[in-house]
Amino acid sequence: MKRSRKSGISPTRSENYPEWYQQVIKAAQLADHSPVRGCMVIRPWGYAIWENMQAILDKRFKETGHQNAYFPLFIPLSYMQKEADHVEGFAKECAVVTHHRLVKDREGSLVPGGKLEEPLIVRPTSEMIIGEMFAKWITSYRDLPLLINQWANVVRWEMRTRLFLRTAEFLWQEGHTAHANREEAIQEMRKMLEIYVDFAQNRLSIPSIKGEKTEKERFPGALSTLTFEMMMQDGKALQGGTSHFLGQNFSKVSKITFSDSEGAIKHPWTTSWGITTRMIGGLIMVHADDDGLVLPPKIAPIHVVIFPLVHRAETKNSLMTYCTSLRKKLSALPYADSFLKVSIDERDMRSGEKAWDWIKKGVPIRIEVGMRELESGLLTIKKRTKNHRETETQTEEELLKTVPKQLDEMQETLLKKAELFRDSHLVKIDTQEDFYTFFHSEKGFAFAHWSGDPKIEEKVAKELGVTIRCIPEELEKTEGICPFSGEKSAQRVIFAKSY
Repeated sequence: MKRSRKSGISPTRSENYPEWYQQVIKAAQLADHSPVRGCMVIRPWGYAIWENMQAILDKRFKETGHQNAYFPLFIPLSYMQKEADHVEGFAKECAVVTHHRLVKDREGSLVPGGKLEEPLIVRPTSEMIIGEMFAKWITSYRDLPLLINQWANVVRWEMRTRLFLRTAEFLWQEGHTAHANREEAIQEMRKMLEIYVDFAQNRLSIPSIKGEKTEKERFPGALSTLTFEMMMQDGKALQGGTSHFLGQNFSKVSKITFSDSEGAIKHPWTTSWGITTRMIGGLIMVHADDDGLVLPPKIAPIHVVIFPLVHRAETKNSLMTYCTSLRKKLSALPYADSFLKVSIDERDMRSGEKAWDWIKKGVPIRIEVGMRELESGLLTIKKRTKNHRETETQTEEELLKTVPKQLDEMQETLLKKAELFRDSHLVKIDTQEDFYTFFHSEKGFAFAHWSGDPKIEEKVAKELGVTIRCIPEELEKTEGICPFSGEKSAQRVIFAKSY
């Protein structure tokens, strides 16, 4: 029987995980479904989280020499046709613009009018249009490396959508670089993946497993794709950022050339890499609980919210004066490369309703200030990483000395909890029977040998909905026997169901 929960999230994770996910988004006011099918409206709280992600990553990109630019939303069809593998990989997801104006028909309804001479693709990714520009900008080895990033939206026409995880339009950044030699490009691909992994672990408290995609799963047109895979609370994998070594494939079709130091004409080696608003979905599914969103402090738009508990009108002025002073002192404290973000909730509503609103939004610390707190000198502290009924008391002096440390401890608590869950659901499997039993009845990642045969990938995908998420770089690399074919295997890989 479904459990009724007055103030938390209903249904719970154990009752209906997909619906729980949708209800967390609704309760936390992160996003709404759009009138445009398959698209979403990101609400201010959700967008504030994305802005924090942007700011952190943008700083890291610029520290490594990358510059931001912007490229057109529309890509001529002829550009896409230049790279066959690339086009084939995105063909079914492309939105196509064929007309450039609206006219009225005989009934007075608006219909498409002027037909374009050449259809335009609404960008699913920008390799081809950026390649066209790189061909103009690069002429000499002195122009290399060229390190470009853009923050943009892309469209991939999805029929089955889920907020943040899979929508027809989503936000992302896409980096595109060109290098004088293969080794430098590969180094770039690896460096950017490390930035993503570090961001996920140290800012989002999300542990991951990094590695290379199989040929079947890699980015269309790439020679190699690196990924980091995150485990959600239902045991499924969510692909985080990916980083691609494109070799000279795209530079050749885009006719990008440069003269080296000896005057020889060569094609540069290129990379691309990206991370999307899907990370907000990952944040939810790794940390949220049955009361709502739980935000790691280093990504939270607000770190501390202060509740003035006004029970009598004559106490309001003194309470507000104190709360304003406390906010000012807290806001001056350095935290996570900036300062503490502190808010006072002055809304005219019951304190219980206010508390649940912030619990569901995942704000790390709530401070209650009433006349009892003023008279005793002890503030009531509640932390989102603990049960919502659990309280602590601190003097103002203690709070000001320790709140950044308390937030760091909360950040670490969330990471350790996620690591423990991941590690306890990463299972070594050595027989085909155990493999099928595991994915029929358990949740998590299977760490199993694989001979390299793509037919095995197709078989388990069709029969179990399971894919090889990556060939891990840092987990055990011992030879063994593939449980599916009986052939030799160089190392184990990560199998999982995924979003």
